[in-house]
Amino acid sequence: MRKRFETISPIDNSVYLEREMANTSDIENALRTSKKAHKSWRNSTLRERADVCAKVVEYFVNNSAAIGEELTRQMGRPIRYTPFELTKGFKERATYMIDQAPKALSDIEAEELSGFKRFIRRESLGTIFVLAPWNYPFLTSVNAIIPAIMSGNTVLLKHATQTPLCAERYARAFEYAGAPAGVFQYLHLDHQQVADIINDQRIDYVAFTGSVSGGRAVQEAMSSRFINAGLELGGKDPAYVCADAHLENAIENLVDGSFFNSGQSCCGIERIYVDQKIYKDFVDGFVGLTLQYNLGDPLKEETTLGPMVKSSAANFAREQVENAVNKGATALINPKLFPWNKPGTPYMSPQVLTGVDHTMDVMKEETFAPVVGIMPVKNEDEAIQLMNDSQYGLTASIWTSDMERAIAIGNKVETGTWYMNRCDYLDPALAWTGVKNSGRGCTLSTLGYEVLTRPKSFHLKTVG
Repeated sequence: MRKRFETISPIDNSVYLEREMANTSDIENALRTSKKAHKSWRNSTLRERADVCAKVVEYFVNNSAAIGEELTRQMGRPIRYTPFELTKGFKERATYMIDQAPKALSDIEAEELSGFKRFIRRESLGTIFVLAPWNYPFLTSVNAIIPAIMSGNTVLLKHATQTPLCAERYARAFEYAGAPAGVFQYLHLDHQQVADIINDQRIDYVAFTGSVSGGRAVQEAMSSRFINAGLELGGKDPAYVCADAHLENAIENLVDGSFFNSGQSCCGIERIYVDQKIYKDFVDGFVGLTLQYNLGDPLKEETTLGPMVKSSAANFAREQVENAVNKGATALINPKLFPWNKPGTPYMSPQVLTGVDHTMDVMKEETFAPVVGIMPVKNEDEAIQLMNDSQYGLTASIWTSDMERAIAIGNKVETGTWYMNRCDYLDPALAWTGVKNSGRGCTLSTLGYEVLTRPKSFHLKTVG
């Protein structure tokens, strides 16, 4: 008897779909097929790989409306936004990584030496095991899947049980693209099956996006093996708004960075530090813009804030807010102004907290919800100290008119990406990475190809 699982739609708590978990035979067949496919795919040309990957992008862009609706029903993001995950972010990242492959994978020539030819060639690893989350199911997975395929690897994808259709869509895209059998495959798996696959000798690299506890589980599963893993984990991303910031621009972008996708983004804004000289004006503007959100049915075009993924996630965030208020924080948003807000359901109104400090979990622990705390600061030294007072370090941002100041402060902030006058965005030309408990490894940019390949040195001597 095969194990089954259900995907519960947060829209109305109904069963959106049911699927079967893979069994032992499915897993063995997938691993064997991946390994066999790699023997020929590794010898394909970059042009052949690029043609396949470009057709994959074409499939997703052409079907973005239907896939967007599927995504809304699976995880609750408003339908006015879901197609853009494919037509904008997915397309941008995939296209950039396809275009950069010739440069990233080209031979590295050593300096000329008489009688010798010396160079370093980047070889594919084998089978890449991609473990993708539900919150940005295509944007996170594309970071690994496209460069893995472009490097000559094969890919085995396991998607979150909240978004299983995303894995199935990838399979259709690679079939549409004419990819050889076994180059891309997916499996629906439970946690123990994931651990067993990681421990299998036919897996050569693991690309994981998820929680800190999930990252630790991946490390434990691979502890007896000499392979690497890329781990993109949690965040508690801060922003520092300086007195010379363009106030309207800072408010508009930080409200969006805090509440887009109902705050369910590892690089979303969860805490803001504002120069005390402009603190009141910033808070007033921030609250005013927050009140313009429309919480409701995500299948309706007018909805700008959908449900969180599960009632338990919303309940966790509500408890953080309540605990902060009990410790002296002030909640500036009246939930009654959002009729769809209902305790015990995934529908949660946005919340802005002042009077917060770092004794409160809402300023220290990941919330992953439409909740943000705002604190005044006296100077940049206090802002730097507070931004670094976290177990996480994925992104951080500064809002100022002084670029030299932004760079100087950025050198002191413990983060993977440092923004000026921007937040909650991945530039595919730059390395996507984190520090501390936000994980390790790198995706995107030409550096993203390094972890998906191994260097092989050629030391060739002529004789006679």
